[in-house]
Amino acid sequence: MRYMLDTDMASYIIRSKSPILEARLQTMLLSDVVLSAMTQGELLYGIQRLPASHRLQVEVRKLFGILQVLPWPPEAAESYAEIRHQLVSEGQPIGEMDMLIAAHAISAGVTLVTNNTRHYSRIKAPLQLENWAV
Repeated sequence: MRYMLDTDMASYIIRSKSPILEARLQTMLLSDVVLSAMTQGELLYGIQRLPASHRLQVEVRKLFGILQVLPWPPEAAESYAEIRHQLVSEGQPIGEMDMLIAAHAISAGVTLVTNNTRHYSRIKAPLQLENWAV
């Protein structure tokens, strides 16, 4: 089984905020854990104003060297359209980037790892969720 970390979960790793998450990662093959290109974009945006030598710049780029970043495929566009339509129609929208990341996880057939399962559980499409921070 493969897992995709959302931006929040990737940030926990970068900031060493969750000993539980770090312990979980030590029991896994790193090849089973991936990032979405959308998460990569969010993380890069987050460090945009920092000097290249800043600790977060270094840690974010180090994470990209450790975990595979999956490109966002055209198949994810279908999932995104369905997710957005469903959530907006129900008056329960979530963030744009979160919908894109969820669509990517669905199209890649991976489990999305997040500390915000309540947020993503609004999605009716077949999205597998796990929380490794608790």
